[in-house]
Amino acid sequence: MARPALTRGATGRYTGPNGRSGARRPGQGVRVPVTEDQALAEASVQRLHDADAVAHDLGIELLAVGPGTATTRMRVVPTMANGHGLTHGGYVFLLADTAFAYACNSGGRDTVASGGDIEFLEPSRPGDELVAEAQERVLRGRGGLYDVRVTSGGRVVAELRGRSRALRREGGA
Repeated sequence: MARPALTRGATGRYTGPNGRSGARRPGQGVRVPVTEDQALAEASVQRLHDADAVAHDLGIELLAVGPGTATTRMRVVPTMANGHGLTHGGYVFLLADTAFAYACNSGGRDTVASGGDIEFLEPSRPGDELVAEAQERVLRGRGGLYDVRVTSGGRVVAELRGRSRALRREGGA
């Protein structure tokens, strides 16, 4: 069973219904306690998102987070268009990379990208709302592998395969 996603309230923090630290299962009135892993993911990613100047400058929203997962959203504005009037691929990659960063940092350990490959599958345009959903696939030692799907209106715009590396506790990477 998938863990329920929490939503970001007026305070900018993730909360369940009524601002409490729990969430309801979609379509059900059953209250589900937030697990330690979920609480760690929320706190770690919220801290990272709060400090992410680029995400804030571009209007990237953090929609949901869980252990090894994150969902972000960005509205494409006219200044993000390339010479063909389509969303510049760099912005699509940036949104996917942001979701990837949040997913790989959801375990509370400082982690950075060590590489990533993206496939652009469909164009998007100014006015489109892009949603990036990141999912951990493999986590072994300090390395991780993540898949990110970027969609717009149900269409798959791009898919990113990201590789991560956790930083050493002391002394950097």
